Amino acid sequence: MRTGVFGASGYAGAELLRLATGHPDLDIVLATGDSRAGARVADVYPSLAAAYPDLVLAPPDPAAADGLDLVFLALPHGASQDLVPDLRKRVGLVVDLAADFRLRDPALYPAWYGEEHRQPDLLGESAFGIPELFREELVGASLVAAAGCHVTAAALALAPLVDAGMIEPAGIVVDTITGVSGAGRGLKETTHFCTVDEDLNAYGLLTHRHTPEIEQAIGSGASVIFTPHLAPLNRGILATCYARRTAAGSAGTPDPLGVLLDFYAGEPFVVVSARPPSTKAALGSNTAHLTARYDERSGWILVVCALDNLVKGASGQAIQCANIALGLPETAGLPQSGLFP
Repeated sequence: MRTGVFGASGYAGAELLRLATGHPDLDIVLATGDSRAGARVADVYPSLAAAYPDLVLAPPDPAAADGLDLVFLALPHGASQDLVPDLRKRVGLVVDLAADFRLRDPALYPAWYGEEHRQPDLLGESAFGIPELFREELVGASLVAAAGCHVTAAALALAPLVDAGMIEPAGIVVDTITGVSGAGRGLKETTHFCTVDEDLNAYGLLTHRHTPEIEQAIGSGASVIFTPHLAPLNRGILATCYARRTAAGSAGTPDPLGVLLDFYAGEPFVVVSARPPSTKAALGSNTAHLTARYDERSGWILVVCALDNLVKGASGQAIQCANIALGLPETAGLPQSGLFP
């Protein structure tokens, strides 16, 4: 598959290039980087020098994608909206890693992103990219909106329990702790070493733009209070989710851990265990780690998910979605095991 990566100079773009080196069917022939156009990938990311010694970052011109089988868009939010209509005329499959085509309701974009969506007709044509929850709509798709790390961690944790009628969809609380790479490669005051080191802070209080996406992915009219926290980590996201048990769930006294075990049985990139998940276990892999508990004293259910925000939370998930859409083996090119130490 002749493949292009738009936004290859960013963290998610670089991770796409890294993962593609182990993929038997993806041949990277185009990599773009707006601010680094003209630079060699090997100079921007020496870690990729052995695999891409001569690949040069090109300007983000859709015409350069003519004849490609697959294009990944690892761009800031808003940029994909202007590129996708043209790219879809040139490329068989477009996988967007940003939020441009994730939300089904166009009215949510001005409410949460501060501007009208410029291609609202395409929102209904994009497949939502969490394979474990929406695999059927990915098969044969030509436009995929891959879910981000916060949404993936929360949805993998909560959607099976909502689907089983075990938890109330209203009043769910989601707290995430995320690494600094989730903020992107561009330097900001909040991501300076001296700001982040030895610090932990909450941000986006009650206003984080991924809130409606989490609610959409969980389904059943879910309402969520979502609070992300920035930690001095390079990679990783840990989502701790709290929900009230339903009366029906209480009557049957099912075990939430058992519900997750049944739901994800046979899934290659989900590990369900009684062990509390850790971000280190997921490091460098496309695997999400989950556990769950029911607290009889309070009547709440606790679910925890850990994953690598750049792999399962971004680039690995995008490749997993592309594999499904193109009819390739779903696990192709994707590591199941994390790095340790």
